[in-house]
Amino acid sequence: MDAFLKGGKLASKESTEDRLGTKPSSGRKTNTPWVEKYRPKTIDDVAYQDEIVAVLKKTLEGCDLPNLLFYGPPGTGKTSTILAASRQLFGKEMFRSRVLELNASDERGISVIREKVKNFSQLAAGGQTPSGHSCPPFKIVILDEADSMTSAAQDALRRTMEKQTKTTRFCLICNYVSRIIEPLTSRCTKFRFKPLPDEVQLEKLGQICASEQVLCSQEAMKAIILHTEGDLRKAITYLQSAQKLQSDDGISLEEIKEIAGVIPESSITTLLSTSSSGSFEKLQQAVKEVLLEGFPAAQILNQVFDKAIQDQELTDKQKSKIMEKMAVIDKRLCDGADEHLQIMDLFTVIMDQVTRQP
Repeated sequence: MDAFLKGGKLASKESTEDRLGTKPSSGRKTNTPWVEKYRPKTIDDVAYQDEIVAVLKKTLEGCDLPNLLFYGPPGTGKTSTILAASRQLFGKEMFRSRVLELNASDERGISVIREKVKNFSQLAAGGQTPSGHSCPPFKIVILDEADSMTSAAQDALRRTMEKQTKTTRFCLICNYVSRIIEPLTSRCTKFRFKPLPDEVQLEKLGQICASEQVLCSQEAMKAIILHTEGDLRKAITYLQSAQKLQSDDGISLEEIKEIAGVIPESSITTLLSTSSSGSFEKLQQAVKEVLLEGFPAAQILNQVFDKAIQDQELTDKQKSKIMEKMAVIDKRLCDGADEHLQIMDLFTVIMDQVTRQP
């Protein structure tokens, strides 16, 4: 196979090498997104996940890779780790023909498992490269976002994993391991990827700023980390977006908040103070004005949550009532409910709790 199979389609050699950072530089500036440009090239470059890196290094030394299950929050290095490990295992020469990467959120039905995965895993793999170097006699199938696969597809995958153990290794990547059926998890070595601490993200963002000659203060970097909640991929994307807007003084805190979609503190304060007034008409108008500004309801929910937790005037019982309603509204928003009605429902409960006599 002369091209890399991805998503069941053939990708050119040039695009694959560029993604993995193996394409030689031509001396001119490229427009590669920073999340791809600074993606780990080897497993030693993976940030913070020391235990996982140590186990994989020992596994790669013996060229005896088990079926893997990577799970954890987004942006913690799951896909980057298996791509770096595969590249170290097979080298640039064999990587394209030995690795099949599928995004299960796009192609998650049973037909994908029966056709693409099954056909790829049935092909035998030799123990040598065309140039004569030794190479592990198996292939790797990477199923990204495997928790989006249907139950029928997961059942079909179980049988394929069982029958093709001699020729293929599977790596399932997901955010929620509870959505993977037990027969699959029992066939895999599980690794949990931890959210990256602030100091690790600060170090990585600092390295990128130095490499790209970006002027960004510690305050602005901390704001990026605060609003990305441990997602390094999102943090790097925010940094690249802010770099396009930076002035001569560098990236400002206000630019970070604008890119992250943070609602101004004054708007949240207005909503909460209007809730304390006891006037439903004023509350309705305040909510309408915030939503007309284009701010998403989920962001309002997050910032009101932080405010309510830190509010010293609310009792624990009042906070518990508000948090319970927030959980219900968060579920409704995920299901596609009307944003205006849900935010009104939340602030009506807050109004009831704040104005209620003890």
